Amino acid sequence: MRNVTVRQLQMFVESADTGSFTRAAERLHVSPAAVSFQIKQIEDGTGFTLFERIGKKVAPTDAGRALLRHARIVLQTLVDADQSLMALSGMLSGRAKLGAVSTAKYIVPHIMARFQQQFPGVMIDLRFGNRRQIATALARGEIELAVMGRPPEESDLTADAFAPHPTLLVASPTHPLADAPALVPTDLAGVALIAREEGSGTRLLMEKLCADAGIPARIAMTTDSNETIKQAVMAGMGVAVLSQHTVGLELALGLLKTLPMQGFPVQRSWFVAHRRAMPLMPAHAHLCSFFQQHGQAVIDELEHGYRAAAHR
Repeated sequence: MRNVTVRQLQMFVESADTGSFTRAAERLHVSPAAVSFQIKQIEDGTGFTLFERIGKKVAPTDAGRALLRHARIVLQTLVDADQSLMALSGMLSGRAKLGAVSTAKYIVPHIMARFQQQFPGVMIDLRFGNRRQIATALARGEIELAVMGRPPEESDLTADAFAPHPTLLVASPTHPLADAPALVPTDLAGVALIAREEGSGTRLLMEKLCADAGIPARIAMTTDSNETIKQAVMAGMGVAVLSQHTVGLELALGLLKTLPMQGFPVQRSWFVAHRRAMPLMPAHAHLCSFFQQHGQAVIDELEHGYRAAAHR
């Protein structure tokens, strides 16, 4: 491995990611023959076959998968070194891979817009998923930072709270429970519930609410979309547990109503998390700091905007 070049590692990783020497060549602006030749050079140097053909695609062998883990680390380390040197020159740049739970899509893009006004040289690679998916991606190193409502327990993560995250029980203004002066969890017995998919934080909260009350959860519909849940609730299909930041505009416009359920709103926090074992590069550290210093202010401005829109 001592004679393997950075360019060869790039070709190897691109081939593994795309499953094609041709597509790897397109991304790296070389010919497929050049990619094939460089992969063969690595194989000759290591004594292992790195890819096997499966139909029209190529897939890493056991040896290829073992090398792939180390190749990614080498290439990422070079990127990190470049970012550190750029930071010393006073120019913050680079790429930050950020993951966020689906509910956070109502606040994170606004925070990112403010961040890039201040640090235009940092490119944000943003992905969304449910709590389980984002926690898994962070643990595997597929993302470097994560925004979530409740970090996994007993994990190798450092998580810092940056804003309150209230969770509400909501219904259509025409729902039979909408005019109740007060509710207790047993009042949900037999009531249709609209829920997120398994692995979602609000799904876990809804199931716990019913379990603690000793009643079965009558889930009428599940979906991985907060928008679909809102539409179903507004249509009178059932009630739902949702983040206040998901329904801020609908509450301001009177399209949804908060139910006065005992124990609600559930007061949680938004966290920005990263792996404890991985040191933060300058771009990542600045992004974490920005969430903590400005996240709450951006959310407050959003909610003020919703109220103002409702009174126009």
